[in-house]
Amino acid sequence: MTTLLVTHPAYSRHETPRGHPERVDRILAVEAMLADPLFDSLERELAPEASFEAIEACHPLTYIETLQRLNPHDDEGIVQIDGDTSMSPGSFEAAMRGAGGATLAVDRVMEGKAKNAFSASRPPGHHAEPKRAMGFCFFNNVAVAARHAQRAHGAERIAIMDFDVHHGNGTQAIFWKDPSVLYASTHEMPLYPGTGARSEKGEADTIVNAPLRAGQGGAEFREAMNTLILPRILDFSPDMILISAGFDAHARDPLGSLNLVEEDYAWATSALMQIADRTADGRIVSVLEGGYDLTALARSTGVHVATLMQA
Repeated sequence: MTTLLVTHPAYSRHETPRGHPERVDRILAVEAMLADPLFDSLERELAPEASFEAIEACHPLTYIETLQRLNPHDDEGIVQIDGDTSMSPGSFEAAMRGAGGATLAVDRVMEGKAKNAFSASRPPGHHAEPKRAMGFCFFNNVAVAARHAQRAHGAERIAIMDFDVHHGNGTQAIFWKDPSVLYASTHEMPLYPGTGARSEKGEADTIVNAPLRAGQGGAEFREAMNTLILPRILDFSPDMILISAGFDAHARDPLGSLNLVEEDYAWATSALMQIADRTADGRIVSVLEGGYDLTALARSTGVHVATLMQA
């Protein structure tokens, strides 16, 4: 078995307004990095559109249908959903394939056809709440993947690790009351969207927030992982680990003020793989979230995927 890469050309057809940080160039930079001969051994599949049923595990049907209705036609340009989230004619398909790519990755790993997987998709997902698109996000891809692992494959416990610079408020909201899903996050605070305090633990004590301060870097990130997050994930003994892989905590990123570098992402990936080996037969699915400096995004994605390939 090898590492699986899931992506689709539709992700580059989700267009955003001029100057918007979540732009087509992001996925093109990731694809260019993963076209390097270093990644020739990756298995590659195209992301299907998720079924409405799979998405309904996290978002009500009325919300899905509303987004479908709001999606502009080919001659209508771009429409704003909120202050920083917009749709172009290609957006709904891209969002559907983002969720579908994550569920396909879960299928292949749970079926034993891939040892782990990376879904290189856009738009991102972790800010999407059950009934609200926000923060560039429409469907919560990692949450949909978690529910799919449970419903389609019988996974009992899922751990989600989110190291995006922004807190995954949507993921936290979806699993706030759920004892079967552990959501853990490192993120800068204060920063958009304003959630993610250490006191936010969920009704089942399965929310683990480790906020970092502006200016902090790899040392503080690794300490938070080692003292707060990794022990909780290990104790939870998940059947699968999902990663919300945002690379905007990188020192080069314009939307945050943390100072991680590529080696920090490789270290975190390896640490999560070690836990997955102990509790989940190595099963990891990683889903792309943020990252808005193209060089940092490409290089960080590269070391993340290269580390996954070492399983």
